[in-house]
This record gives sequence, C-alpha cells and structure tokens, in this order.
Amino acid sequence: MVAAAKALVCLSLWLSVCHIRGAFIPVNMNKTIQNLLQYYKIGENERFNGKPVFSREPLYGKMEAKRVFMVGVLETYERLIEQMLRQLPTPSPQTALAGTASGSEGEAGGDVRTELSYILKKIQYLRKYRYQEQEKLLQSLKTLKHIQMDNSVVQSKALWELPWLYEEASMLNDNINRQRR
Repeated sequence: MVAAAKALVCLSLWLSVCHIRGAFIPVNMNKTIQNLLQYYKIGENERFNGKPVFSREPLYGKMEAKRVFMVGVLETYERLIEQMLRQLPTPSPQTALAGTASGSEGEAGGDVRTELSYILKKIQYLRKYRYQEQEKLLQSLKTLKHIQMDNSVVQSKALWELPWLYEEASMLNDNINRQRR
C-alpha cells in the first residue's frame, strides 16, 4: 500500500513537472504518451540508469547547432516509432471486432497502434514544418559519409576543391569571431 502511494505521488509530481516544462506539448499528445508508457513498461532502475537514449549535451551549444541536432533526434524518433509499429502484432479480424464491441480496448488506454501513429504524425509534422532548413543541412552531412575515400577520381576532385572550401571555412570562422566582438 505504501509503495502504491509513493508511486502515485511520484507520478503526480512527474506529470506536473512535465506539464510545466511541456507547455508546447498538446494535452492529447501528453495523454497519449502516458498511455503508451503503460504499454511499454520498464523498471525505474532501467529508466533512470543515467544513460539517456538522447544526450542533452548538444542542447547546451549554439542555437543553430541545437536545431540541427533536434532534426537528427526527430528523425531518430520517427524511425524508432516506425519500428515499434512494425513490432506490434497484427490484430486478427475477430480480435479487432471483439475489442470494438466491448469497448474495453478504448477504455484501457486506446489502441497502441493508433496512439503510436498519432505520435509519429506529430513528430513528422514538427520536423517537416519547423525544421526544413536544418533537415536539408542534416541530409547534406549524411551524404558526406558516402564519399568513396579510396576512389582516385574522388581524391583528385577533392584536392581540386580544397582551396575554395578551405577559404570558405576560414572566412566563416572569421565572420563568427567578428560577430562575437
């Protein structure tokens, strides 16, 4: 009984903190996340083990770096939720009809697939309409990973382009330092 009361107090405190911090999170989205957390339960020692999935360290830098990082985080969430949707069992027609007839599935926190789809749409909307420029930059950065380092044509062209790129990089850094003064 004491453990249940302690858990209730902790949950209430956590929800109030999330509500204050999450002023931009729609109420329905916050409720959906809470419902999904009931489905994807893990122990407190796992949740608060000091190893977050997404580091908060890049969020202490400059605004543009934060925005680029956020695009990467949103993209990762999109892939993660898509994976979660793929892992859900496909409901059989009898199960789907039984859940609809009794209404128990809707009352017990709604359909997990529907809730995950809702969260996915919210993330996709945010990424598409609030982070377009950063999305393009992130995609450009990803193409750098696929440069064929052992290709002699690529090596020669890269050397040819280096003076211009080096000058651009130097000027960009100089401009930033001037703006700080």
